[in-house]
This record gives sequence, structure tokens and C-alpha cells, in this order.
Amino acid sequence: MNFLVVGPGAMGCLFANRLKKVGHHVTIADYKPERADFINRNGICLEEETGEERVHVQAVTGGITEEPDVALFCVKANQTREAAEEIAPWVRLETSVLTLQNGLGNLELLEEVFGKGRVLGGVTAEGATLLGPGHARHAGRGQTVIGPADSEDGPVAKIVRAFEGAGFNTRTADNVEILIWGKLIVNVGINALTAITRLKNGQLPAAKGAKTVMKMAVREAVRVAEARGISLPYPDPFERVLEVCRATSGNVASMLQDVLGERITEIQAINGAIVREGLKFGIPTPVNLTLTSLVEVIQGTYDQRVAR
Repeated sequence: MNFLVVGPGAMGCLFANRLKKVGHHVTIADYKPERADFINRNGICLEEETGEERVHVQAVTGGITEEPDVALFCVKANQTREAAEEIAPWVRLETSVLTLQNGLGNLELLEEVFGKGRVLGGVTAEGATLLGPGHARHAGRGQTVIGPADSEDGPVAKIVRAFEGAGFNTRTADNVEILIWGKLIVNVGINALTAITRLKNGQLPAAKGAKTVMKMAVREAVRVAEARGISLPYPDPFERVLEVCRATSGNVASMLQDVLGERITEIQAINGAIVREGLKFGIPTPVNLTLTSLVEVIQGTYDQRVAR
């Protein structure tokens, strides 16, 4: 298959490397010409437990010569609309648009740009850490789920086979909204806390204060989900968050990666989304509001930090 991976971040590098390694045609869309040039010269390097492997992947900034079968969105939530409008002229009507992004709102934004029938939703529990331009570490394995499910010869089924062939544990599901909310609850419990404490995922549950805040933030998010009529895909949300912490114990969460790199985070699409949804239903979300506000302070004052 022909994949256009939108965004050369940690997840973009992970999927681009793995898909290209097993023979798929892969192109990466980037908005930074200098980074695209670096990737074109050096390829995508992925560190795994078994070692390091580098593959050549073409990176582009102004267009592509072959229209893709799938446009895989791996950009940050705050970049979704801009990236979608940039690549919209590059793709054909038959191209499937798949988001594996964090947070709420990405699916709807992509549907506004590409049309509802072309956009597929999904989540992935794969963990990856960006080490440099075109260089990522595979930090944790997990299942990838996309949907809605279709026929054996449909685009979703073809993507699932491609992902499985590249070594990703992948399945389909019909209700994408449930998947997105299921991952959102996990991110609500982990991402902002890592950004504030600078702890890895596996260290959070062992930190008494962090674990307490995590539990309260998740409880608020679950109340909001229930008000929206969302049936979460696991019976015990807080235990699910703890399971993810254990499964990705060595992972540096994406929001912490952004803070360390002094970049804008996805806080408004994660904890901030819980605050906004809570307001709609009259549900107080003071813990998520506090976490959102603290991360916004951090990302808004990178140039004012006190040196050690």
C-alpha cells in the first residue's frame, strides 16, 4: 500500500519505519524543510529492543508525486487543521484518512476538511519517544484499533493487514467514539502529570501525590463520559490507567516530550477537553482545570525558566 504519514514525530517515525521495512511505499509530510532534508539524507532510524534499524523514507514539504491509499495523521492535535488543509490537495477522493492522534476533536476536524465518509478513527497503545529528527525509540508495545469495520476487501481491512504485517497488533471496531474516549481517559490520567512532574509513565503510580491526583482527574473524566452516554471499553478506568503505566513504564509520555522540547502541548485536546465537556453538562472538573492551567503556564513560560 501507499502511505502518506503526516508528521515526523515519534509515532510518525515508528509507523513510517515499520511500514517501509516490510515493503510498503511510505512518504512523510513535514512542514519544516530543513527537517525534511535531514530525513531525506539520513532516513528514519528506529531503536527497538533487538537493535537499531534505519530505512530510507522520502520526506516532502510541498507535495507528492503519487497519490496515497492512506493518509495517516500523526501530528499534534493543535496542528491537525493546518496539516489537513495543507495535504488536502495532495490526495484523491479514494484516499482513506486515518487518525491515531491523542485527544478529542481530531476526527471532527478531519471530517470538516476531507468529508465524513473518508475519515477513519483509531487509537494506538504503541509507545514511542522522539530522540531527534527522524530518530525514535519504540518504548512500549500495545494494541492498535481502527474503525469502523468494513468488508474483507474494504480500506479498513487492508490497513489492518498492512499494520499487522508491519508487526503492529491491530484489530477493527465499529464504535470509534468509544475507542477515542477510552484512550482519552488514559491520557487524562498520565500525560499532564508527566509534563508537570517530569516522571516517566511507570514512576507515576509509585509517587503517592501523583497517584492521588491521577485518580481524581480520571474520576472527573469518567463522570463526563457517562454524561455523554459513552460506555468505556474497560470496566475499571483507574485500573486501566495503572495498567498502561506499567505496560509503558519506560516511556516518556508525549506531553513530557513536548515540555522537554519546549513545544506547545496537546493539553487542550486532553485535560482541557474534559473541562470543556464538563461545562456543557454542568459537571465540575477542578482537577482537570488545574492540570490544564499548570501545563499552560509551563508551555507559556519556556523562556522564563529559572536555571538550575
